[in-house]
Amino acid sequence: MATVKVTDATFKTEVEGASEPVVVDFWAEWCGPCKMIGPSLEEIAEEMKGQVKIVKLNVDENPGVAGAFGIRSIPTLLLFKDGKLAQQKVGAAPKGELKKWIAAAI
Repeated sequence: MATVKVTDATFKTEVEGASEPVVVDFWAEWCGPCKMIGPSLEEIAEEMKGQVKIVKLNVDENPGVAGAFGIRSIPTLLLFKDGKLAQQKVGAAPKGELKKWIAAAI
């Protein structure tokens, strides 16, 4: 897997402490649109390796981080640069649109 799983416990280190930009995919097992964009995010993580890190956070298992960022709708993608929230995208989108959004933000 090209994406990395993060939890409430590892979020600070994996995301806020990362040297490269990080996209956090807030998702849940029961979320259809989340499952739709999952394979696209895997491919983008592989294609953009070294430029951006893509991580997945299950909101059901990790309510702390999701609550802290006010995540009310999933999928939600947050992009962090230098440990700070830089961009947000809510809802599913085709791979091309996701990749364009990430490339423009980093």
